[in-house]
Amino acid sequence: HKRPSFIIKNVILFQKENLMNFIAMDFETANHYPESACSLALVMVRNTEIVDRFYTVINPQMPFDARNIQVHQITAEDVKNAPTMAEVWPKIKGLYQPGMLVAAHNARFDTNVMRQSLARYNISEPHYLVIDTLATSKRFEPELPNHKLVTVSDALDVELWHHHNALSDSEACAGILINQEKQFGDEAIKNLIYQI
Repeated sequence: HKRPSFIIKNVILFQKENLMNFIAMDFETANHYPESACSLALVMVRNTEIVDRFYTVINPQMPFDARNIQVHQITAEDVKNAPTMAEVWPKIKGLYQPGMLVAAHNARFDTNVMRQSLARYNISEPHYLVIDTLATSKRFEPELPNHKLVTVSDALDVELWHHHNALSDSEACAGILINQEKQFGDEAIKNLIYQI
């Protein structure tokens, strides 16, 4: 669908100083339902530097699937005293505002987990700008055999210290976008930003 022109204006305002200011996010889930967020990491980037990190496990108040545990090593025991998404949200909602840029690798997954995990508690979906490093990598690194986080991180020499640890994955996502911005510039990246 066509992007409304006001979004483009917001993007230009956001990028006008040629600085990379964004949040990189990554969720892990307890099972195949998107509303089952069990961990979240946010990495804050200002002027192309990581300046802050946030990580929490989340009690999804849902059962864990063995397949998901195998991927991220988080169990029901690990989250039994953890906050719910409803309790995490007030701490982070200031980062999800119109005109603020959020990056994720395969952003459709993470933005859907955010939407569904909040909807469970009757919290309305926030509106913000999104850049998907899966999409940027397909655009800027078309020669790669695939565009998985591991493959792209390796190709761009971005550290991925523990794949499927949300903090590691969000740091890698941030590193990919910073690298691509340095190589290809703001204008090329701006064209791939969309509004939630």
